[in-house]
Amino acid sequence: MNDSASHAGETSLRAAVPARPGAASARRLKEILSLEDLEEPARRFLPRPIFGYVSGAVETNASLAGNRAAFREYDFLPRVLVDTRARHQRTTIFGRTYNMPFGFPPMGGTSLAAYMGDTVLATVAAELNTIMIQSGASLTPMERLREAGPTAWFQAYLPGDPEIIVPLVERAQRSGFEVLVLTVDVPVASNRENNARSGYSSPLKPAPRLAWDCMLRPRWLFGTFLRTVANHGMPHLENMGFPRIPILGHIERPRMARDGLNWEHLGLMRRIWKGRLVLKGVLSPRDVRLARESGVDGIMISNHGGRQLDGSVAPLRMLPAAVAEAGNMTIMMDGGVRRGTDLLKAYALGAKFVFVGRPFLYAAAIAGADGVRHAAGLLREEISRNMAMLGINSLAEMTRELLVPAHGPI
Repeated sequence: MNDSASHAGETSLRAAVPARPGAASARRLKEILSLEDLEEPARRFLPRPIFGYVSGAVETNASLAGNRAAFREYDFLPRVLVDTRARHQRTTIFGRTYNMPFGFPPMGGTSLAAYMGDTVLATVAAELNTIMIQSGASLTPMERLREAGPTAWFQAYLPGDPEIIVPLVERAQRSGFEVLVLTVDVPVASNRENNARSGYSSPLKPAPRLAWDCMLRPRWLFGTFLRTVANHGMPHLENMGFPRIPILGHIERPRMARDGLNWEHLGLMRRIWKGRLVLKGVLSPRDVRLARESGVDGIMISNHGGRQLDGSVAPLRMLPAAVAEAGNMTIMMDGGVRRGTDLLKAYALGAKFVFVGRPFLYAAAIAGADGVRHAAGLLREEISRNMAMLGINSLAEMTRELLVPAHGPI
């Protein structure tokens, strides 16, 4: 793509995301005082199958609940009489400084929940100078997403098949991404009983029940789905390494042998990928060590938001052990972060960046870019306020000494 075409494409994509909140968005966001407040409006806006897909986890939801519960295992030990007027939230990863210590993780099907959801998150992330990670299961071609969001990373779901690995990695490289994230905790599809109960499938299969669920949510039906079809055509899975699959229809997704993916395939990726390489979905310190020995640049400690192995340990609890094995790798985390206090606890335990998923997708669904900006502002305000009360001016000062066990001796 030549420079003028690239500039025109970027301008048109950015123009689709208004810079100032409209009256409708302002009304919807007026009573949103925290990230947790976004879930109920999203439940009312999204059809039952789609809300169930976004909000649910697997089986008993044990890991989903455990991710939140882990933050209650620690209390703060604040310092006083510290001048914190110079406090800031800038964070440096892989040589680049970002204005916020949190970003938006990969989320599949984002543009099904929110109009141009992938582009909205990528554009707002670039505007706020933070990170958005495009999911391999997203509905926007990676080339277009990269134009909209120059701070975006790309996340891949890959099988143990070099014939798929090599072309997809090379495509991401040509698209201009500087960071490639390989998700490693999905060797097989998880047991998402909630999807079956709510009527969700991928692709969505036309049926009377689905039609009824969509008609019950006319704002989503006309403002998200039909608007997308009218302006951009039927959404497709675009970045999985197999031919495009429409999000609605009876065509089955090709089966990918991800249970064959192993460290040798990671070595292949490391040889052909010229940028930074991150593994997402690691929990075991032994795997952190193997990743370090394999030349990986960063690790996202994650249990996939509780959406894979039910009962897997909360990422927050594994941060100290991961940091001990990390060497020069950057340790990041996602899973259960809903408050500024959560993020600060993660930093105290060794995280260098934190990703927050579902609340920002809810925000994009109910109010587009305005919702994402509003949600980010709420979290930034909480972090700033809490930093002042903890007596710190930078996140580098947020150390383990500022935490104590919530139910044990000091």
